Amino acid sequence: MGLDLTLVAADWERLRETPVEDRIEALEDAIWPPDLDDTYYLTHGGDKGWIRPPGRDSEWCAEYRFFCTTGAYRWHSRAGDAWADLRPLADASLREAMDRFLNGLLRYEDPADDPTVTGAGGFFPAATDRRHRPTLLICPPDAAPAKAHAWHQAAPRLEELRGPFAAECAGWAGRPDTFEDFTALLREWGEVVTEATRRGWGLVGLP
Repeated sequence: MGLDLTLVAADWERLRETPVEDRIEALEDAIWPPDLDDTYYLTHGGDKGWIRPPGRDSEWCAEYRFFCTTGAYRWHSRAGDAWADLRPLADASLREAMDRFLNGLLRYEDPADDPTVTGAGGFFPAATDRRHRPTLLICPPDAAPAKAHAWHQAAPRLEELRGPFAAECAGWAGRPDTFEDFTALLREWGEVVTEATRRGWGLVGLP
């Protein structure tokens, strides 16, 4: 069984009120309130888009469920690998925008700068701390606007990537099945970073 990705957008200022070692648990309690009965989860378990359970916690935190994946992290990992394959064939300005958009979301930067290892400068427990579950990604609120800006630069030019995708990714095992699958996931990530920027929130990927 592979990893699942639970993507959460949250107000960092609200999380600052919680001790570092308890912040991931606070996020999980906010998106899966322990006091909700099974009926709620049976009714809303298949919902897509932004999910906010009833209650006051929905004011500072929301889960995003992707329309074009099963919830498995492998879809995001495969898309990141596809970008790594095709990026040398992309125009330099588009490549730069896509790198700024995707680094830390679908593809990792240099491990020394990887926020999943550092815990976003100590905002979350570091992945090297075995007492805590590692995160799959962290995008602090101050990083989201640059990603949203890069996305709005890249989005009108995605069609330019069709040829490079066909040359490097189409038909390859472990890559998105089609160019449309690839760009559909990119567009959802664009929606995510745009909404996080609008709210001044950060993003956390929980396994």
